[in-house]
Amino acid sequence: MGNITLKNVSKSFGATIIIPNIDLVIEDGEFVVFVGPSGCGKSTLLRLIAGLEDTSSGTINIDGRDVTSEAPGKRKLAMVFQSYALYPHMTVAKNIAFPLKMAGESKEAIEKKVADAARVLNLTNYLERRPGQLSGGQRQRVAIGRAIVRQPSAFLFDEPLSNLDAALRGTMRLEISELHHQLKTTMIYVTHDQVEAMTMADKIVVLNAGNIEQVGSPMELYKTPKNLFVAGFIGSPRMNLIEGAPADKHGAKTIGIRPEHLGISRSAGEWKGKVGVAEHLGSDTFLHVHADGIGMVTVRAEGDVGVSHGDDIYLTPDAAKLHRFGADGQAI
Repeated sequence: MGNITLKNVSKSFGATIIIPNIDLVIEDGEFVVFVGPSGCGKSTLLRLIAGLEDTSSGTINIDGRDVTSEAPGKRKLAMVFQSYALYPHMTVAKNIAFPLKMAGESKEAIEKKVADAARVLNLTNYLERRPGQLSGGQRQRVAIGRAIVRQPSAFLFDEPLSNLDAALRGTMRLEISELHHQLKTTMIYVTHDQVEAMTMADKIVVLNAGNIEQVGSPMELYKTPKNLFVAGFIGSPRMNLIEGAPADKHGAKTIGIRPEHLGISRSAGEWKGKVGVAEHLGSDTFLHVHADGIGMVTVRAEGDVGVSHGDDIYLTPDAAKLHRFGADGQAI
């Protein structure tokens, strides 16, 4: 079981409030991602759940048990950090086995759990190597293996892929998602990368200055952002947010339109513009268009579009996909 409930949880350092009162329910078996810009409080919130930081107020329950005042080791949680924190002089097998040895488990039990974890993580052939003989992705898998053998109620990941290169991050993202499907254990994952959030999560918690802006599935947040912050943060390339005359026509302070929801024409359309940088990616083309009276607008077109820098084009937003926001920044 791995049901985690936060009620009125806050964290302050002196007069500085890091996390105002937060209520959040994480269901057993969910993959939940905390996402937001640097300094939004996502890592602090994870550390509060882990017990590595004391709450200033509120309660944290795990499987119906109040653990607010319990030490980290008693919460049955396993944390995987940004740094691998492996013992360089120990083999992979001994690194994975270390928490079991500290817990006083039998040699036979340790060997079985290490072998099981190694099989799940494709580390069986590397058990006698030392961390210095492994790639970054393999070292991260060893750190995850050390967490798996503890058979926790939930895994807590604190930006575990940020030290890896882009290609390896993509691979590890798939591996962690596949691991979740195999283990079916609750996972809470912290990242500033909204692409990781969109591709991995069952549920995303968007944080801003310690506040929860919105909670929902990736597609809920993508299709129906509650406010300007979520609209601008979720999605890559980000949503175009436009004020002034175009927004006035739609009875809003700001309108939003995603890059893929803009039609392109050479002859006619709602907004006239001039193509700036055109990024041809093969499967998609990203156009950065200087639209008259609006400013820079990003357009995402399927395939290779035959326009280039300096071309005059017309853009037409899909009215059914337009987002409207009031003066308070909330969705209308």
